[in-house]
Amino acid sequence: MNPKSEKTRSPPATEIRRLIAAFGDPSIDERHNAVAGLAACGEPAVAALIRFLAEAQDTDQRWYAAVTLSKIGGPAIIPVITAMKANTDKEFRRYAAAALGGMGSAAVEPLIDAMGSDDRVLRGVFSLALCRIGKPAVEPLTRRLADADDLIRSCATLTLWQMGETGLPSMVESMQDNE
Repeated sequence: MNPKSEKTRSPPATEIRRLIAAFGDPSIDERHNAVAGLAACGEPAVAALIRFLAEAQDTDQRWYAAVTLSKIGGPAIIPVITAMKANTDKEFRRYAAAALGGMGSAAVEPLIDAMGSDDRVLRGVFSLALCRIGKPAVEPLTRRLADADDLIRSCATLTLWQMGETGLPSMVESMQDNE
């Protein structure tokens, strides 16, 4: 087998499970190595990390899973949002939102789109993730102040409001432009 095809192969599930188990290792170096190893695995590790995030009872281990999902970024965005819709556990949603918030601008549009959910609590969690993203979310949220969906418009307004100094000027400017 040539080295290039070896690099592109997905890691075996046993390796992903081993790395996730290392989140409970007493050595911080081992935990950091697990984060780096799982982040390097990318998309193949996402489902296992989401399951772990949902099942873990230890907040430190949940934090490591969230950080890892955040580092994986793009491939984890939709699976995390989908899992948040299905899992109403407050702690799961809190850590999942932290993961999304750590992904930055790539997560903004999917989060805004997901705010069309009937689940009021979930909309609030998505808003918090957007607030954590901060400035990169302002322009897309401002554009959505004119969205055809009343719920998205309302959520965009409230999120910009929650952002305070980061979001308010853009919201006020948009309102003045529409007068």
